[in-house]
Amino acid sequence: MKDQLLCPHCGKPVKQYRNPFPTVDIIIEMGSGPGEPLARTESNGIVLIKRKNPPYGWAMPGGFVDYGESLESAAVREALEETSLKVELLYQLGAYSDPARDPRHHTVSVVFVARATGEPEAADDAKDIGVFTRSSLPDKMAFDHAKIIRDYFKKCSPKRS
Repeated sequence: MKDQLLCPHCGKPVKQYRNPFPTVDIIIEMGSGPGEPLARTESNGIVLIKRKNPPYGWAMPGGFVDYGESLESAAVREALEETSLKVELLYQLGAYSDPARDPRHHTVSVVFVARATGEPEAADDAKDIGVFTRSSLPDKMAFDHAKIIRDYFKKCSPKRS
């Protein structure tokens, strides 16, 4: 591992900065039954995973963006890795950057809303998986995901669609 970064033009050491880590989180919308297409109703749910590793709790699928990877590619990859679902990204909900949002280190997350059909299966960092409606969300959520999901339901309520 390198102790310092070198300027690619002059070869001199470059000052190192502590920067937040880029991450993605995905709100995966599911139809009211396995394989059913999505039509915005109160019976539709979103996919959440129960984390295997700290910080524990239920969370949206997501993770770190790899070097050379776009945010969109990272979201599709993380969704597949953690839920076994192939997703279609619909839009960005927003960016969340509170330095305290992740107790491990400062992260900035771009949150995508995606659509999927099929049967979600827990994989990779997920210990368990579930599809939750607005009225059945779990109490213990990791990170700032309860806030993000509240924002999602506020901005993307079926009544507004």
